[in-house]
Formats: sequence, C-alpha cells, structure tokens
Amino acid sequence: MDYFKAIETIKKEKLQSLYVLYGTESFLIEAINKQLISVGLAPEDKESNIIRYDLEETTIQEVVMDAETYPFFGGRKIIFAYNPLFLTAKQDKSNVDHNLESLQQYIEQPVDYSTLVLIAPYEKLDERKKLIKLLKKQATMVDCEEIKAWNVDRWIDHMAKTLHIKLEKPVYELIVRETGTNLLMLQKELEKLAMYVGMNGTVTETIAEDLVAHQANTSGLKLVDAVIAKDLNKAIQIFKDLERMNEEVIALVALLASQFRTLYHVKVLVQKGYGQKQMAQYLKIHPYVVKMSMEREKKFSQKMLEFIIDACATTDAQIKQGKIDKSLAFELLLYQLIQQKTKQTIKTN
Repeated sequence: MDYFKAIETIKKEKLQSLYVLYGTESFLIEAINKQLISVGLAPEDKESNIIRYDLEETTIQEVVMDAETYPFFGGRKIIFAYNPLFLTAKQDKSNVDHNLESLQQYIEQPVDYSTLVLIAPYEKLDERKKLIKLLKKQATMVDCEEIKAWNVDRWIDHMAKTLHIKLEKPVYELIVRETGTNLLMLQKELEKLAMYVGMNGTVTETIAEDLVAHQANTSGLKLVDAVIAKDLNKAIQIFKDLERMNEEVIALVALLASQFRTLYHVKVLVQKGYGQKQMAQYLKIHPYVVKMSMEREKKFSQKMLEFIIDACATTDAQIKQGKIDKSLAFELLLYQLIQQKTKQTIKTN
C-alpha cells in the first residue's frame, strides 16, 4: 500500500491492530504516525497512550507484552516500535535477544485495544522470512520508500490541496527545480507560500521566484546556462555567490559534472528515440529536468559533452591531489569550458 492510500484508509476506517511502515523516507513515516495518532486517539489520551520503543535496545517480547496490556486509563493505545532489524537480511549486532515467536503469536491474534506500528527504515525487507510473509498476510504494510522524481507533481498537488492554495503551472517547475524529491524541503517551501498568499490564495510565478529558497543545484543549472551562453563573467559570478554560501568547490565540480552528464545521457537517448517520460523513468529524474535537458543538449555536440565531463574529472583530481588552489581551479575550468565551446561554435559555423 502506498502513502496516499494508507492516509485515505486511516481517515475513513477504524485503526488496524498492526502496521508495518517500511522504507527510508522519514517524512512519510512521520506523516503516517501523526495521522494514526490524530485519528486513533482522543486528545486526552495523547499524553498517556502513546508509547515508543527502540528495538535495538528493547526486546520485541517486551513490546508485545505492552501491546497486550490494557491501557491503564482506557481508550486505545498506540505503540511505535522502531528499528526491527530482524525483518531484514542484515546481521543484528546488538545484544538484544528477540523472541520472534511471541511476535508471530501476536500477529496471528492481535488485541483490539492496541495498535502496534513496526517502523522499518530500511531499503529492503527479507521477503524469504516466514515473519514477513505472515505480516504481509495479517498486517497493513505501507511503502515509505523515497518518492520517484516523476511523482513529485502529485506530491505538490497533495500538499497544495492540504494547505488550501492554488499554484500556477510554472510554479510546479520552479519548485521542482529547487527542491527535487526532498519532501521536507518541499513542504517547507509550500507552507511559506501558503502563509504569503493566505487561504484559497493563488501562488504566481513571480511570487514563487521571490519566496522559494534557491538551492545549490539550481545554481548548477545556471552555471550550465552561462557556459551555453559563453558568458564567463556570469559563470564566475554564480561561482562566487556559491562560495559565499560556503559551498565546497569539489562539490561544485561534481554538481557541474552531474549536470553535463545528464545532458550527455539525454542526448544519447534522444538519438535512440526515447520520449520525455521514458527518459525520466530510465534516468530517474523529474520530467521537468528532462525537458530542460532536451533544450540544452541541442547546444552541444556529443564530443563536446564528453570533453566537458572529462575536464571536470581532471579538475576534481587536481584539487584532491593538492596540485592547484581550489577556487583558481574552478575558475580555470569555467574558462576552459567556455573557450572550448566558443572554438567549437566557430568551427561549426
């Protein structure tokens, strides 16, 4: 079950006795936890009937015993049990001795006055284990994996609806450009916009441009644009701005290389006849990034992109080996890329 279906089910139905939240996206896990508490507990029970355990410190049999114990003040009890490493193929190096038979018995016969939530912040569960098969049959399993780049628009829609605001179409692209798939950052930016426009307000592109925080990745795109425009002064100015933001030069070299590597991949896939959506799924990037890359890659030959990627790798090695000052190395890289592109343009013409 995905996040959206899980939230919808929790809102409509009585809480289930057992949930398993698995995946590495902490934003989704916390959002579901809050929804479970909001729907499952009366305000007066939120102090006494929420219990949290770390299974790297507490045995699962103790957690099960707590779940089976009727709440002292009545009502429903919600128990969050974090880090059930025994659900994975990883070796448990803790000294905690889990009696998994007690959990298995509870899964088969859970009580109706407690909700046990197993929170597994791992990339994979061990599907071969009998316990996993039983949980899939008896528990509500919720996928909390990191969201895919091509699903970000759905999240923007969801959050905007929750905040009771509307977004002009260009705002989607602007927000994606700045936040990527970082849901926490996305939520913060949308909350900021909602505070500005108010209930049922509309966020225009101008408002978003003024308010949405600019990230280093966006400046990476701007550096690419400066190289395309053969504007060395602008490229160096962007670099100096990033330096003032305490961005590491090595990280900026990697960022620049990443942008041009994406252009290279998109160029190759265009030649193979891939569509925009196919490219987004294949490269695991947002369709907006593909769209922008398809526009940019036309400005470069495949040979030129190979040269740029190689130049970035050489600069990275020189900096790491201490052969040249970091700032100077990056400025020389920008000069090299822009001058090389200028030469290529002259030869092409």
